[in-house]
Amino acid sequence: MHTSSTNIRSFQLSGFCLAIAVFELLTYMASDLIMPAMLTVTEQLQASPEHVPYAFTLYLTGGVLLQWLVGPLSDQYGRRPLLLLGSALFATACGAAYWVQGIGAFNTLRLIQGMGLGFVIAVSYPALQELFEEADAVRIMAWLGNIALLSPLLGPLLGSLLLQWLSWRELFLALGIAALAVWLGLYAFMPRNPRSRENVEPFDLHDTVRRYGRLLRNRSFVLSSIALGLMSLPLIAWISLSPLLLIQGQDLSPLQYGLWQIPVFGAVILGNLLLDRLIGTTALPQLIRYALWPFCAGLVALLSVGFYGTSTGLLVACLAIYAVGLGMSNAALYRLALFSSEDSKGLVSAMIGMISISIMGGAGSLIAALGAGDSLESFACIAGIAGLACLVPLQHFLRHCSPPVAT
Repeated sequence: MHTSSTNIRSFQLSGFCLAIAVFELLTYMASDLIMPAMLTVTEQLQASPEHVPYAFTLYLTGGVLLQWLVGPLSDQYGRRPLLLLGSALFATACGAAYWVQGIGAFNTLRLIQGMGLGFVIAVSYPALQELFEEADAVRIMAWLGNIALLSPLLGPLLGSLLLQWLSWRELFLALGIAALAVWLGLYAFMPRNPRSRENVEPFDLHDTVRRYGRLLRNRSFVLSSIALGLMSLPLIAWISLSPLLLIQGQDLSPLQYGLWQIPVFGAVILGNLLLDRLIGTTALPQLIRYALWPFCAGLVALLSVGFYGTSTGLLVACLAIYAVGLGMSNAALYRLALFSSEDSKGLVSAMIGMISISIMGGAGSLIAALGAGDSLESFACIAGIAGLACLVPLQHFLRHCSPPVAT
């Protein structure tokens, strides 16, 4: 493994990567672990079941709120203090959910918890990209994706099992304690200055807004960021609506619900494994083109079963084929988006996160409002169309794309 920071010991790098992986896992676990209990949460807090998908949307929204500021601040003051602040905020919000008494307070805490995801995207991802060369950085991002995907894969299943002995409040308390342990790991292992910031402009609000505006005029950057958000929409919709589709609509138990997650997220991990095999010999744009074959095949099949009738098994099979393509392409497209601009990577990463997560959150809410949670057929049709929409910006981006050169 090659690193651009030769003065950092491999033991410290390994500890830092592990801490980042666990932090990312927890930020997703805070959503997915609790999903089997969301109907119980709304019942105990005397709220409508309609809050089930919208609580997930609020979590994604929280991931967007501070990225615009966190990214540039980490460019100026360093990744370390900002990431420590984000992990502390996340730990506090998870622990506080133990005492929540109303759906309004619960949703507010979901928003704050989601901010932890924003710190992961805007701070830790650029730090990793700066520490490692291109191929290694893409591999690490893909493997971090694998680890993070263990949360939606194992989260519902693990949550179903833990709920046999713990309440949903105690689950949040456990997440808060685990996040505190991550904070200690980041404090011990995160490099204090992983990359020289001598050429980074001092933080200035007016100048930051101007740089964001310039970034939004970068056609390649905007197209790749939009494509990132749209590509993930079917998976995001599945995470947010599957409790309604499977537990409420199909009358499955929480354990059965958790088991049906395994083929979908296992397929994403398979896609990441294929990425790892191809990355050493295949240019990133070509790798994404390869990934579009299973990606599109799965979504077209999803549309077909939506029109002609489906079952849980057929729906999950179509999603799994799509998920292989998503796993192959996501980390590669992120790398291309990050280096489509020469601006500081904290700011660029923040804007990638804001655009992609805004699309996932906003379009995810629209998908729910259109009735995708009413039946398996409705979900298949709406999610299939939403995912295929990514082909428009993605094809325009790939047509003019050249491999990035890290500086």
